[in-house]
Amino acid sequence: MAKAADVVVQCLENEGVEYVFGIPGEENLDLLESLRKSKIKLVLTRHEQSAGFMAATYGRLTGKTGVSLSTLGPGATNLVTASAYAYLGGMPMMMITGQKPIKKSKQGRFQIIDVCGMMDPITKYTHQFASADNIPARMREAFRLAEEEKPGAVHLELPEDIAAEQTDALPIPPSLHRRPLAEHVAIEAAVQKLQNARNPILVIGAGANRKMTAKVLKQLIDKTGIPFITTQMGKGVVDERHPRFLGNAALSSGDFVHRAIEAADLIVNIGHDVIEKPPFFMVRGGTEVIHINFRSAEVDAVYFPQVEVIGDIANAVWQISEALTDTSHWDFTRLMAIREANEAQIAEGADDNRFPVYPQRLVADIRRVLPSEGIVALDNGIYKIWFARNYKAHKPNTVLLDNALATMGAGLPSAMAAHLVHPDRPVISVCGDGGFMMNSQELETAVRLGMHITVVILRDDGYGMIRWKQANMGFTDFGLDYGNPDFVKYAEAYGANGHRVESADGLLPLLEHCIKTPGVHVIDCPVDYSENDRILNSELRERALAV
Repeated sequence: MAKAADVVVQCLENEGVEYVFGIPGEENLDLLESLRKSKIKLVLTRHEQSAGFMAATYGRLTGKTGVSLSTLGPGATNLVTASAYAYLGGMPMMMITGQKPIKKSKQGRFQIIDVCGMMDPITKYTHQFASADNIPARMREAFRLAEEEKPGAVHLELPEDIAAEQTDALPIPPSLHRRPLAEHVAIEAAVQKLQNARNPILVIGAGANRKMTAKVLKQLIDKTGIPFITTQMGKGVVDERHPRFLGNAALSSGDFVHRAIEAADLIVNIGHDVIEKPPFFMVRGGTEVIHINFRSAEVDAVYFPQVEVIGDIANAVWQISEALTDTSHWDFTRLMAIREANEAQIAEGADDNRFPVYPQRLVADIRRVLPSEGIVALDNGIYKIWFARNYKAHKPNTVLLDNALATMGAGLPSAMAAHLVHPDRPVISVCGDGGFMMNSQELETAVRLGMHITVVILRDDGYGMIRWKQANMGFTDFGLDYGNPDFVKYAEAYGANGHRVESADGLLPLLEHCIKTPGVHVIDCPVDYSENDRILNSELRERALAV
């Protein structure tokens, strides 16, 4: 016989869990004691939301379920945003929350809300343990669902009295499983479409961000010369220095990549999910689309593919590549001309010396300083568009960008999780001053754990992306300004290293110093977004139309 809380931890160990991120409370002290005796490391954070972001990012980087912990009530509600982040973003993440005793309690409704009901719309699975004997089966099912395509968030509630029960139940070992393969008729239909096309194009999305898929996609591109674009969450699946990379779908319309898609006579959409901002819009009678994914296409007003290849993406791409015969009639002259125009535009501003720093220079300097395996973790703000467009990812999962929930506050926690997964790689978090302050308290966690990360705070003293949208809609500038602390002193107060950028030329050497010097570094970098509207809304559209 064993205590139920011990069995929960045994189940976590059985699944290969390395870390539990979170903040315990009175209702999960039994579980905390069981964790104390385990080889699993507890990463104590300063806010449950950060713990959830870290668990989700751990899942994103490893493919294994990241685990977060909170108490009942307010602790559980603080996990909601992180749950939605993992659920929409396809990141395997488990939340374990505490609860008052469910068989006999003397505290009435104090702190009690229906946490399972709250989590139901933003998880793949939610369950309250009502019996210690049922723990192994529910834990195994939760892990299975979290990691099964499309991955996402799951939630388990462990009431205080159930955690203390005795049981002889044992963990259930994970089963050997393989993903189903695409049906042969679907492969043949896709191959036939490709053979009949003259200038097809690949669009690589988040679902393709898997090791084997990246390998076979590169083989297909090298074999046929077919050009490709990426969605924001598909960055780096294939090295973006590749001569057939046309660009990233950072904007909704009017960019060079949209001209390339218009010029194509067949779109092969790989790993796309309508949750991510669409890289293109389908219209009736327009260019046909082949959908290759683990799951069938969720039909939308702007997405209704003509051919669906459902099954393991890597195997489907390999089968298609093997079946393709003579593609010498493919002509990519127009697409390559668009690529050259895009490359020329991206190079502009990379050495801009104006100060405060212009976003093009910032992106270029971070790309210069990071090796191919280096990781940049982005919070959410207008700079995300510049990184999506201008930052060439060399390897999968080296640009941690959220284009699903697109929440602020995740940049610093995701960088911390990246450091835990890849302690030998340099990690830079890029945050706006608004997003940084939403979870800035985790600097203490990073310092306490002896992390080596660099946080670049882009300071414009307001919610810049919303201001841009406000202006575009013709509204008066209102309600978006705030004050900031002295970020250098703020960092030092936590025991981190504070730095301030004084000139555009000073950014690169400062970044080099930070990634070479162990410790937590915070860089206060004033940024100038004044030309965003001219470049992104007007100039890009005009130049793309001119190609």
